[in-house]
Amino acid sequence: MGKRILVQRRGKGTPTFRAPTHKRMGEVKYRLTSGDVVVRGKVIALLHESGRGAPVAKVKFEDGLEQIMLPPEGIAVGQEVEIGTGASLRAGNVLPLGKIPEGTPIYNIESLPGDGGKFVRSSGTYATILSHTPDKTIVLLPSKKVRAFDPNCRATIGVVAGGGRIEKPFVKAGKKYYLAKAKGRVWPKVRGVAMNPVSHPHGGGSHQHPGKPSTVSRNAPPGAKVGLIAARSSGRKKGKKR
Repeated sequence: MGKRILVQRRGKGTPTFRAPTHKRMGEVKYRLTSGDVVVRGKVIALLHESGRGAPVAKVKFEDGLEQIMLPPEGIAVGQEVEIGTGASLRAGNVLPLGKIPEGTPIYNIESLPGDGGKFVRSSGTYATILSHTPDKTIVLLPSKKVRAFDPNCRATIGVVAGGGRIEKPFVKAGKKYYLAKAKGRVWPKVRGVAMNPVSHPHGGGSHQHPGKPSTVSRNAPPGAKVGLIAARSSGRKKGKKR
């Protein structure tokens, strides 16, 4: 009798392969505001969320609503934050792109007005407003790509907290282990050729080799669907560059 291989168990979706959403504190997004109303809140805690490089700030607003937000560099517990068209130009405040001056560093930019923030959310990152037109705001992203946004899309002023995180050396392998475990993905990842033949189609043999073509059909049965699935091409790229 055969054995269900790793990719088949992954497809079933047992707890080993599910995202550890129970470790998450909640959605990190902007609250909705109406018109020119400015909503004010106070940072009541700075917290660490497992699997996220940047810290998160718990903010309590005047109406009693508590929400998780991405804090900027230099923020402190007790600091006030504002959300709205008339908010002041201070790090941590949230304004529409059309109301932020050119050259200002920003982060957590909305893709569409009201979606809560999609771009520039990693620790230590920021984008820069380059220019304004009547119907667009031009922004330089950390990737150096220039993108046009709706002026009504909101963003936070400042730089995402947690900068310099990747500059600190791991020093020992154990630290790398805890990083991998915090991500919530299956780790370590064993290669198919390193397994026994019962565990993987590429397993077994007197030396590590697939023993068969690593390209497989899109319609291959579950136990055989490993390797380069429905590959258009494989191997070294040939031909002239256009």
